[in-house]
Amino acid sequence: MRLLPNVCVFALLIFSSCIIPASTGSFSLPEGTIVDLTYPYSDQTIYWPTADKFEKTVDAEGYTPGGYYYLSNTVRTSEHGGTHLDAPIHFSEGKLTAEEIPLENLMGSAVLIDVAEQAASNADYLISVSDFENWEARHGQIPDGAIVLLRTGYGQYWPDAELYLGTAERGSGAIALLHFPGIDPAAATWLVENRSIHAIGIDTASIDRGQSSTYDTHQILFAANIPAFENVANLERLPETGFVVIALPMKIAGGSGGPLRITAIIPDSGS
Repeated sequence: MRLLPNVCVFALLIFSSCIIPASTGSFSLPEGTIVDLTYPYSDQTIYWPTADKFEKTVDAEGYTPGGYYYLSNTVRTSEHGGTHLDAPIHFSEGKLTAEEIPLENLMGSAVLIDVAEQAASNADYLISVSDFENWEARHGQIPDGAIVLLRTGYGQYWPDAELYLGTAERGSGAIALLHFPGIDPAAATWLVENRSIHAIGIDTASIDRGQSSTYDTHQILFAANIPAFENVANLERLPETGFVVIALPMKIAGGSGGPLRITAIIPDSGS
């Protein structure tokens, strides 16, 4: 794949349209509304109950003897907290690590499947094959190479861990208390066997629901080298189709995941 210089990519993202080649084709970055789908990292960031929380230490702040202002911090974070990537190796031995995921699988045309109404009355809701089929009945088959985003409505609870996770408790004992929606393993199997998606994302802490103990959805999707984005923000601002996503994680060698900056672009009418 021929890569555009970083400066060019930045300018094109904001001011114009461009085509980025990919191994399976190309996609256009249109002029339009840019939606940040990423939560900031802070002491409010939600982490899995057994993961250390985000830490930031100020190393230097203030004016130097040279007369200029200088600020530098040290940060510490688990790979899996806040808006982040799950690389396939996270639950599937020998599959892609964070730095091995092709860039063309992390950017491109995307769709949104909204199950917020169903999840509103069931904290343990499983996103089903019928949810995907109902979306397709309205919009046509999920395109090959699409990034699929799933809205459960749980983004409205961030950063309240009690509401978002089902518990604010920490430690291994809190795992049994987790309650939030996720993807039915049968639906994950259906996606792998019947569709050809590049990545999947959700506005909860896991693509498996909180009450999962074997994380079958992770295992199924990651065995097929389909990465996941978790704790995705602002999905209520997206349409069900007709937008693109750019999801660039920290490039950690051998990483099982990492912090993710993910954005969507909703084209202006006529773009």
